[in-house]
Amino acid sequence: MTHDMIRLIAFDLDGTLLTPDKTLAGRDIEALCEAAARGVELVPASGRLLAALPPDVLTLPNVRHVIAVNGAQVLEYPSGRVLAAAELTAGRAVEIMRFLDGFDVIYDCYAGGMAWMSRAHKALIDGTVADVHYRKMLHELRRPVDDLKAFVLGGGRGVQKVQLFTSDDALRAWLLEELPRRFDGLAVTSSVSQNIEINSAGATKGAALASLARLLGLPRGAVMAIGDGLNDISMLSAAGLAVAMGNAHEDVKRCAGYVTATNAECGVALSVEKFVLGKDV
Repeated sequence: MTHDMIRLIAFDLDGTLLTPDKTLAGRDIEALCEAAARGVELVPASGRLLAALPPDVLTLPNVRHVIAVNGAQVLEYPSGRVLAAAELTAGRAVEIMRFLDGFDVIYDCYAGGMAWMSRAHKALIDGTVADVHYRKMLHELRRPVDDLKAFVLGGGRGVQKVQLFTSDDALRAWLLEELPRRFDGLAVTSSVSQNIEINSAGATKGAALASLARLLGLPRGAVMAIGDGLNDISMLSAAGLAVAMGNAHEDVKRCAGYVTATNAECGVALSVEKFVLGKDV
């Protein structure tokens, strides 16, 4: 694949473009800006809501679309217009929550462009989530409600994602296997060490990326994807050029065509310089 073939770069944020302290490195910014100047579209592809994406990411040049909530939404940017969506029904989301109530977990959900959490679970964030950056994000972005299940059912709203956190690694591993066995029609993945993300089966980064490429008239070979987490595997599989970060889960590395450096070592920049800008790195 020659460097002038790539017309779109889809990149995960946490563990990929964002450094361990959740900032953007100068070299990564420079490489992406140079790619954009050559006409390459930059597409953030995250498990986060659009409202939770860092401004420094959204102000990169040539960001015209965003894949949000693990592919539950493909959005036009900056208008926020939803181009494609795959959601859980309110009833199915609550069914999952009731099952999770039997375990030592806290959970939230994404609906209506916001993230919601019961007050009781929000009070348990500090004792459950080890990573200081995720604790801060959960405190800042989760809107508290008295009863999350009643809130979801009362609104009759579609749910883009149910997300849980647990400090029990064995329980998390079991739930990753058990949830898709117990409930059909789900995409169950993880993006960080303590979480599980539950979407509709049609809501994957890979399906969203393929849909966006079709919308833009781009062949698979013109698409590059970069990621590190289990929720990035489908996206890498949908791209003509799949790049895993050096800090990626081993399953992610196995499905990638190339493994770059870690997110602490400007792995995004190195891969963009090599495959898009044609530089010797």
